[in-house]
Amino acid sequence: MGDQPSFIAEARREQIIKASIETLDEIGYVNVSLAKIAKRANVSTGLISYHFLDKEDLLNNTLAYLLKKQLDYIQERISKEESAYDKLISFIDASLAYQGTHRVDNIALIEIIFNARTPDNVPYYKVSSQEEDPLYKKLQEILCLGQETKEFAKFDSKSVSIIIQGAIAESMLMNGEGFDLEAYREELVNMVTKMVK
Repeated sequence: MGDQPSFIAEARREQIIKASIETLDEIGYVNVSLAKIAKRANVSTGLISYHFLDKEDLLNNTLAYLLKKQLDYIQERISKEESAYDKLISFIDASLAYQGTHRVDNIALIEIIFNARTPDNVPYYKVSSQEEDPLYKKLQEILCLGQETKEFAKFDSKSVSIIIQGAIAESMLMNGEGFDLEAYREELVNMVTKMVK
């Protein structure tokens, strides 16, 4: 019974975060406000203020939620594979599948990263974080594993990670009508296979 208030509070926080994602998708970062998020969530702005310090805190929590959701989605698929090559292909497949099926999340993520600023007025995309991007780190681990097990040739894992992540991220922006995600996936897998083998 003691967990019920925290469970309810977490459910309410998630409801508000999901409303902020939808609001970011619909009207963009510049136009978003606590009042507009509250309206979409069908709650009062006071309730949002109870769970989050301010708009910045809510959007920072939204960003963390989006990044964790993506990492969990990809990690779940990678963990089913044994070999480094299968993990790598699973990483690419899961990343592209996530891009294709979570368009609203992707737009919200882009809106935050390219518009939010630190207290020092530095855009988020220019901030060098002490913690590495967990997806980049996971991809680099897979590439290093493949080199250790001799599945992969010698190459700079950092550079190859950046190339693969860049190709995956670019698909997010191209994922509209007329874009063949499956053909893109096939080409990317072929190119990556040639790079690492």
